[in-house]
Amino acid sequence: MSLRPILETRQAAPTREGAGVKLHRAFGFQDPSELDPFLLFDDFRNEVPRDYLAGFPWHPHRGIETITYVLSGTVEHKDSLGNSGTLGAGDVQWMTAGSGILHQEMPKGNASGQMHGFQLWGNLPSAQKMAAPRYQDVQGKDIPDIVDDDGTRVRVIVGTFWGKTGPVDGIAADPQYLDISVPAGVRKTFKIDTYRRAFAYVFEGQAAFADASGPQGILLEKEVAGQEVNIRDMSGNRTLVRFGTGDEVTVQAGPDGVRFLLISGAPINEPVAWHGPIVMNTRAELEQAFRELRNGTFIRPAH
Repeated sequence: MSLRPILETRQAAPTREGAGVKLHRAFGFQDPSELDPFLLFDDFRNEVPRDYLAGFPWHPHRGIETITYVLSGTVEHKDSLGNSGTLGAGDVQWMTAGSGILHQEMPKGNASGQMHGFQLWGNLPSAQKMAAPRYQDVQGKDIPDIVDDDGTRVRVIVGTFWGKTGPVDGIAADPQYLDISVPAGVRKTFKIDTYRRAFAYVFEGQAAFADASGPQGILLEKEVAGQEVNIRDMSGNRTLVRFGTGDEVTVQAGPDGVRFLLISGAPINEPVAWHGPIVMNTRAELEQAFRELRNGTFIRPAH
């Protein structure tokens, strides 16, 4: 077994999207090979309704998948194919944009005005970029929720973990998407297949992640038996941790415990031509998509 080294940690940066929604972006519009097959990750946590109610009005997507996970509040959505619905707390929507779709997402806070959720963009391989769009809307009650003997809790949104398989299926990048809570002071190791690219996103509490590039990947805050310890990463709220190659991630929760997403997927390893919400393989394909947007032929008829 090999511990994954920490390649980078970074704080999610405040930005605005849609019609002026305030959110934090952990990564996006950077070198797409860094976290291939993932392109962008946003944390839309807010307690001030005027900062999110304008939402994300009608906009296009092609060549990617968008994964929306709601923790509090709701998100109302509609699209150009006539679909509509509402995501509530604990729900997930995995939208495969494929050949193209126009949609809108309008966040609504809970009774206290709080809104919190995440959106992840996953790339599609060239063979699936022009596939028919589809949705997988999953209610929170259908997501496996596992509690280990030490109190560690894992929601398995996608993939198989600890003998449970998440309800989203047929995804190109063979992803694993886990929502993990580790109690205060508990040290825990999680297995990730070596072929996957992986990152963690800490959004509650604090934790130290062991780093294989340090001395023995030790994970304590003080010297032990005369050995220098590796405390390279002590991650708090809105922290992205990007891992290198290996098959284990070890975390020790801070004094208030920690909750984080652990997300991994198989790299696609294809060229990327990317502008805004449209991601293709070549510049010519990208230019064609925008021509179709302008002339009204972007949406393919249903087969």
